[in-house]
Amino acid sequence: MTAAHTRVRYAKKDHVAHITLDRPEVLNAMDLRMHEELADVWDDVEADDDIRVAVLTGAGNRAFSVGQDLKERARLDERGAPLTTFGSRGQPGWPRLTDRFTLSKPVLARVHGYALGGGFELALACDLIIASEQALFGLPEARLGLVPGAGGAFRLARQLPLKTAMGHLLTGRRLDAATALRYGLVNEVVPADRLDACVGEWTDDLVRSAPLSVRAIKEAVLASVDMPLEQAFTARYAWEERRRLSSDAAEGVRAFTERRDPRWTGR
Repeated sequence: MTAAHTRVRYAKKDHVAHITLDRPEVLNAMDLRMHEELADVWDDVEADDDIRVAVLTGAGNRAFSVGQDLKERARLDERGAPLTTFGSRGQPGWPRLTDRFTLSKPVLARVHGYALGGGFELALACDLIIASEQALFGLPEARLGLVPGAGGAFRLARQLPLKTAMGHLLTGRRLDAATALRYGLVNEVVPADRLDACVGEWTDDLVRSAPLSVRAIKEAVLASVDMPLEQAFTARYAWEERRRLSSDAAEGVRAFTERRDPRWTGR
């Protein structure tokens, strides 16, 4: 970690990285400084082999994140700053989570309250979403003369039925937690007072899994999801090659036959 963080809280414990968007006074709206801090955090998550899973959430009890800080965007527009479009290349904090396509660790979004605009796009870029009953998702960009440039237009159409996704993208209509669960957009919805316990159950299960297997599976799934099935079977996956040749590949079977818990080394 290279800089003092004022917009993001970052802590590591028991193989879990905890990342908190920390601007609750503005519903965790993301300004350029926050994006720079998050880039620093994601670099560390990937580099630290002791971390096996990351949990991303928002501070306070009202929002995960409402997305781009539009007041900052208005000031940038007044100064003649370049207008943005799809992706974060050339912008502070690049590559942001939404276009960090090779991040090998699983990321779990803990969502309570509003997840709108870029906040929803952050959640869509995560591998798992655990939401409270009060979670509310939406991409309001069409109502603001903008586009969901952090991948929302692309990911929502891949994670929902196309007509359903288009309905929300073109109108800015919101999805409540129950609807998101019905469409399989989130993994689990629980009462707010159960949210942390539920997230803990998921991270416990992830940490129990072999770290190289988790990374190999994530890579293979995301790299092959648009491939023909025959090509998916024959494609090369770097993390699978590491897993296959690792001591952990034998440790799981050995622990099963010896009726004990496996001791993963990640090597």
